[in-house]
Amino acid sequence: MTNLAERRRTLHPTAAETAFIWFQRVMAGYCLLFGVLYWIRLVGVYPGELWRFDLMPLHWQVAAVTLAVLFPFAAIGLWMLSSWGPVIWIICAAAEMIMYLGFPNIFGFKPTIGISHLGVVTLYLVFRAVIYFQSRREH
Repeated sequence: MTNLAERRRTLHPTAAETAFIWFQRVMAGYCLLFGVLYWIRLVGVYPGELWRFDLMPLHWQVAAVTLAVLFPFAAIGLWMLSSWGPVIWIICAAAEMIMYLGFPNIFGFKPTIGISHLGVVTLYLVFRAVIYFQSRREH
């Protein structure tokens, strides 16, 4: 690829690359929202029984603190389009899927969380595959 072609590609991303950037930014917003929701639970603003940190059972304390820290961290990485952002988000998604699908008697059964995480992971992989095949076609 010539130097001019490389500059043109970096200055004008493909439609898939632009959509992927927006997809990551939207995911960053959702991660920030989920992080804030976990923080709301930790400080006791959340309505319901046992939703203040000192009243939570130990398993909820561990899960809530971990996700309250990791979700905003994933949001930062996704917003900055860094390579570690999706990795941290996958860790958060896996943790929530294990919580709600693997231990429903402890955390409650919420299949919509698992389905939504799997849907977003699938969409992420489709974006990556499309971008990969577009870049291979250019070479």
